[in-house]
Amino acid sequence: MLEPVVDTDGAPFWRYAALGELRVQTCADCREPRFPPRPCCPHCQSFATTWRLTSGRGRVWSYAVPHPPLLPDYAARAPYNVVLVELDDAPRIRLVGNLVAGAGAPLGSLPADRVRIGAHVRAVFDGRGLPQWVLERP
Repeated sequence: MLEPVVDTDGAPFWRYAALGELRVQTCADCREPRFPPRPCCPHCQSFATTWRLTSGRGRVWSYAVPHPPLLPDYAARAPYNVVLVELDDAPRIRLVGNLVAGAGAPLGSLPADRVRIGAHVRAVFDGRGLPQWVLERP
């Protein structure tokens, strides 16, 4: 499995995810959440930052099902879904991930025909800190 590339601004996201928490960077001054993480708030230009715990719930805003030809590390796993999830408690935030059958389940464990735009999902973690998504009502 490929590991995420962690930069300085995003490192707290991955530390919290390793603990099973889905947190988003939030401006400590104007309280606007932001993703991807970055040093300066795009709303008020403040450099003050906090990491707000979210409910981990959202809805599928969009999705795709990649098929080969793909990069070699992904080709053997295809087809699988890639979802864009809009968070319930931070609707300006949309996170990319995979919809799976359960926590730690592999790519492709949920048939592509089960993915629907608007489906309610919640975050789960794969044991290594990688956020994944499961259907609220399987």
